Amino acid sequence: MTSQVFYRKWRPQTLAELVGQEQVTQTLGNALTSGRVSHAYLFYGPRGTGKTSTGRILAKALNCLTNGRGEPCNDCDMCQAITEGRALDVIEVDAASNTGVDDIRSLREKVNYAPNQARYKVYIIDEVHMLSNSASNALLKTLEEPPPYIVFILATTEAHKVPATLMSRCQRFDFRRISRADIISKLTRICATEGIKLEPEGLNLIAKSATGSLRDAENLLEQMTTYYGSEIGLNQVQAILGITGDQRARELVGHIVAGDVAGGVATINSVNSDGLDLRQFNREVVEYLRQLLLVKTGSEDAVDLTAEDKAELKQLAARTSLAQISRAIKLFGQLEIGFDNYSTLPLELALVDCTQPPAEEIKSPPAPPQYGPPPPVKKTSPPKPPAAKTEPVAEPKAAPEPAAEAKADLPRAKAKPTKDIATTPPAELNNEIERMRLNWKDVMEQAPDEVKRTSAIAILRSAGVKPVAIEGDTVVLAFKYPIHKEKMETVENQQAARAIISSFLGRSCQVRCVYEPEDNHLVEAAKKFGAQITSVEEK
Repeated sequence: MTSQVFYRKWRPQTLAELVGQEQVTQTLGNALTSGRVSHAYLFYGPRGTGKTSTGRILAKALNCLTNGRGEPCNDCDMCQAITEGRALDVIEVDAASNTGVDDIRSLREKVNYAPNQARYKVYIIDEVHMLSNSASNALLKTLEEPPPYIVFILATTEAHKVPATLMSRCQRFDFRRISRADIISKLTRICATEGIKLEPEGLNLIAKSATGSLRDAENLLEQMTTYYGSEIGLNQVQAILGITGDQRARELVGHIVAGDVAGGVATINSVNSDGLDLRQFNREVVEYLRQLLLVKTGSEDAVDLTAEDKAELKQLAARTSLAQISRAIKLFGQLEIGFDNYSTLPLELALVDCTQPPAEEIKSPPAPPQYGPPPPVKKTSPPKPPAAKTEPVAEPKAAPEPAAEAKADLPRAKAKPTKDIATTPPAELNNEIERMRLNWKDVMEQAPDEVKRTSAIAILRSAGVKPVAIEGDTVVLAFKYPIHKEKMETVENQQAARAIISSFLGRSCQVRCVYEPEDNHLVEAAKKFGAQITSVEEK
């Protein structure tokens, strides 16, 4: 006898065996018992939650020779034929492969023929959202008024793509993701029957990795038995699932909370040097951050950890804020680490960004600085007693205001050797560097398509990178962190940066990188009042 894969061998054969879909099984059971079966159903839900299996069970229940109402017997010839996939009157159609209008027209012609052996002819159309618009329209009339011996069961993982006209002609049932406890219960029964020895922690990891899909969990279990045999250890489960089980995920979160960029970068590169899967490592970092978030918000009961691990999380939560945890989850949760660019850079950039205070938390100086001598103070003289009318005496011409003189002399007087600041009226800031600085996000958005997926884009979008000057055909970029400057100075990133900035300026230009470790609050405040950077000394 040919062996079957687990998900087919252990497929539910009755509504009672269906795992985790009580709201569906109870309604269908009542409909079968009362004989009030609809002519069309729409089963919607994630993969591996029992949609097609429920369709087959419904087909058996409708055509069972022993019962005819309620659960199928699974012993009569018709039930066995449907179970084995050889019943002529139960037709399964894969809409992903048969998307054209001709396929549906052929189906409509066959609908008019009465069943060969069964009481009902049942059509199970899987992934119905893949049908083309013309094919969906061709199915409408038949779906609305089918012959009395026809039942349609439409299954989909993306209900929002199913035309509303089709959906309105069906009874809709939503299949939920199966809970971890239900998956573990089913896997435990499989292991007991198949003679598989697997620790509960291993079953929990399999159920967690399946993300609500029982079929995925059964496939994972079979994969492990094929590789390791009937005795499977926890470390072997971790190896198959690609789980690092590494304490460095927690270590990295500790560096994030402490604001230790150097320690975090060292941890990330240590993980990479050991050849661990960076994508899986990032998933574990996000999961640990999520657990930290739950503990911080007082929802520690939702965290499935030991008492020691919970105590460690509580200590960590006491040292951080909810805003920092939330920002870290968002930054690491949106990372895209692909096989084509298996670099630590996305993790490093996320680390740097989430350890820095947000812009609104950086306090500005209490008052804007003044450049040049203070403005003259008007002196008021005491009132004079009335005097006899005399000829007016010509007053000497007033000297120019010191502030104006200071503005004229300021470009020549440098307060610091590294940066020169010239105060100019805001109306005069209509130049290229100011336009680029104010529209830095647009520079990234307007980048050529061929460089949008390069690491240069990620570096230029990170915190602490800004354009500060244009010297002829060279644009000067200032970097707050040396690691960003070093990565941008590689040949490929330099080429990409030139293409990005040249595209925005509309002319060819070069890019020079300088290192500025800290922002100067005086300079920033001066720029708000119209100051302009005229030169930058490279460090």
